[in-house]
Amino acid sequence: MDSETYAAILDSIDSPIVFVDNDHIIRHLNKAAKIRYYEKRGYSDLIGKSLFDCHNSASKDSIKRIHDRLLAGETAIFLKVNKDQERITVVGVRSATGQLLGYYERFEKGTEPTVGGDGKPAPQP
Repeated sequence: MDSETYAAILDSIDSPIVFVDNDHIIRHLNKAAKIRYYEKRGYSDLIGKSLFDCHNSASKDSIKRIHDRLLAGETAIFLKVNKDQERITVVGVRSATGQLLGYYERFEKGTEPTVGGDGKPAPQP
């Protein structure tokens, strides 16, 4: 597949996806992320900029610790439930050989996980 197809797949996801590389540089925003960060929050031209440019020092330290955990092999790290009742999880993106390529934040509606403890989809209200 070409990069246009990959971008279209990511754009079809209705949750914001901001992919950041291991140098903490923003490499991709899907359509929902552009709406959230450009239209609603007033940012512009985030691609190619450091994620640290839009975070305070406490957040920067937290991001570095999370990145270290991903480098050590963790796959997904739950952060919090935000004011919009979205569960926020940082997810590592790995190559076929397991090398960490970067990470993104996953936003899930509601406070309950979308997958039950048995690995099957949890019932949705």
